[in-house]
Amino acid sequence: MSTASPVKTTAVSAEGLWKAYGMGEAQVVALRDVSVQFESGAFTAIMGPSGSGKSTLMHCLAGLDTTDRGTVHIGGTPVTGLNDKALTKLRRDKIGFIFQQFNLLPTLTAEENITLPAAIAGAKADPAWLDQIIKTLNLSDRLSHKPTELSGGQQQRVACARALATRPEVVFADEPTGNLDTRSGAEVLRFLRTSVDDFGQTIVMVTHDPSAAAYADRVVFLADGQIVEDMAEPTADKVIDKMKHFEELVAAAQGEHA
Repeated sequence: MSTASPVKTTAVSAEGLWKAYGMGEAQVVALRDVSVQFESGAFTAIMGPSGSGKSTLMHCLAGLDTTDRGTVHIGGTPVTGLNDKALTKLRRDKIGFIFQQFNLLPTLTAEENITLPAAIAGAKADPAWLDQIIKTLNLSDRLSHKPTELSGGQQQRVACARALATRPEVVFADEPTGNLDTRSGAEVLRFLRTSVDDFGQTIVMVTHDPSAAAYADRVVFLADGQIVEDMAEPTADKVIDKMKHFEELVAAAQGEHA
């Protein structure tokens, strides 16, 4: 007797996003009519050359930046058009963030940094859930340490725990391994993969590293503010090969939008 596969829901969606910076001849169009969806319980990487719009896309998806045109939804909640108070609540309740710079508060212990989002919200994180994350990240013996007493890899693992502490609908990771050595970066990426496979977390990660992208279920490639390719089941070799032919992808995308 076969069991039906679970119905996939959309964690984040964007429709017709446009974003430009500057005015007149100095204007730079960062996003050009971008429409994309990210499934719940999946790990998606966003890649592209410098200036392709990948970080702008993530910031617009997460409500950290406004859009000129188009709409963004986190689950069923519209992000575009929310006022500052509603945006703050949305980011606090539904979104986790992991940045290249660890963004830990130096005066707090690792444990206090991890529980900070819940404390700011006036809530208490689920102790069993926190314990599970801390054990998975191998941080149990580091909870009383301040950030300066931790290695870069340990600090980023603390940042990962903080991002997941409130069980957000989606975690946005912006170059999360950019400041780490190869081994520490692999530890963080394995945790992100585990959080998807074992905890059902949704991860959207910006990266320039083909090896990091290979941990994802899918890679969305951007160039000149447009999505030029959408790759399922990536490997480092497949990603590298795709990036070698980027100029052809860009030319094809520009032809479609002409």
